[in-house]
Amino acid sequence: MSTPPAEASGDPARTAVNDLDGRTVDRSGRLSRPSWMFVIRTATGGFFRDQCIDLAAGLSFRMLLSLFPALVSLVSILSLAGQSGTVVSDVMDELERIVPSETWSTVRPLLDSVLDTPSPGLGLFVGLAISLWSSSGYVKSFGRAMNRVVGVEEGRGPVVFNLVMYLLTLGMLVLGALALLVFVLSGPLASAIGGVLGMSDVTLAVWNVARWFLLAGIVVLCVAVLYHATPNLLQPRFRWLSIGALIAIIVSIIATAGVTFYVSQFGTYNATYGALTGVIIFLFWVFIVNGILLFGAELDCEIERVRQLQAGLPAEVTLQLPVRSTKLTQRQARQEEDIIRRGHNLRLSGGASQQDPDALPKH
Repeated sequence: MSTPPAEASGDPARTAVNDLDGRTVDRSGRLSRPSWMFVIRTATGGFFRDQCIDLAAGLSFRMLLSLFPALVSLVSILSLAGQSGTVVSDVMDELERIVPSETWSTVRPLLDSVLDTPSPGLGLFVGLAISLWSSSGYVKSFGRAMNRVVGVEEGRGPVVFNLVMYLLTLGMLVLGALALLVFVLSGPLASAIGGVLGMSDVTLAVWNVARWFLLAGIVVLCVAVLYHATPNLLQPRFRWLSIGALIAIIVSIIATAGVTFYVSQFGTYNATYGALTGVIIFLFWVFIVNGILLFGAELDCEIERVRQLQAGLPAEVTLQLPVRSTKLTQRQARQEEDIIRRGHNLRLSGGASQQDPDALPKH
């Protein structure tokens, strides 16, 4: 088993990691202009070679399946704090102002049904567990997609893999509940709470600006956790905001604005899809965002590769970083060897029966 990466002591600007042979190598050098051209070229090629368009389509479908269980989980989490009905209603009021009317008419009944979630109790915890299991499908699929991007196989056993993905999903849902609270705590609601707490108008004005930075921080944290924890690759350190994540977030915001403008000005989805317009637009937007997230992961992977190459590591084909676990891959290898052995014996037994002396003609 390879030695896990270690942080270098001394200058914090320089990071040392242990490669697969246990050698400590500094791989934090600056990338030159030719190196950046190499990163962009290889990341673009890897995006298509790894079939990230198909992966993004699968992730979009998984997200659609996970959407309702995730909403139920969010309401369940908020119910534990006694905030479910108020918060979701306020979120719906805010969304109604910015979501196209044809899309809102499709989404509103779904959100109304979510508001019927029962009050806290044993049934709530059971429902939360079931919803957590259902909504973890997207995180698991994203982990498999990240394994394809970084070029490793999933080696964690089923128990460990599912436990990690459930914890990640729960963390995402808690962050989502926090984001909902931050999102609705503005305008008249913030003024009312501020009046009760004795906060001045200046403080409320600062909060109305600061909450957008807090929401941005939640988004950054979610992307950072997905990039770091889902693949079966032990990365040198946790990065709050990598270059690939930053580009993915910025491009996703631009793409979201572009999709909104296109749908409102030029799109003919309503005439084509009718009642399914909201679902189609949502899938289209999610597909674009997932593709951008995978391209950001490809960028981070190639940046790490170039840094290792500049440090003298043989990273032309695979990244010189240890994996988290090889338990599953080792078991699969043993199963594959057993299948080959059984097939070999079957072939030999078939050949022996054909050479049976009793079956040969006698002279």
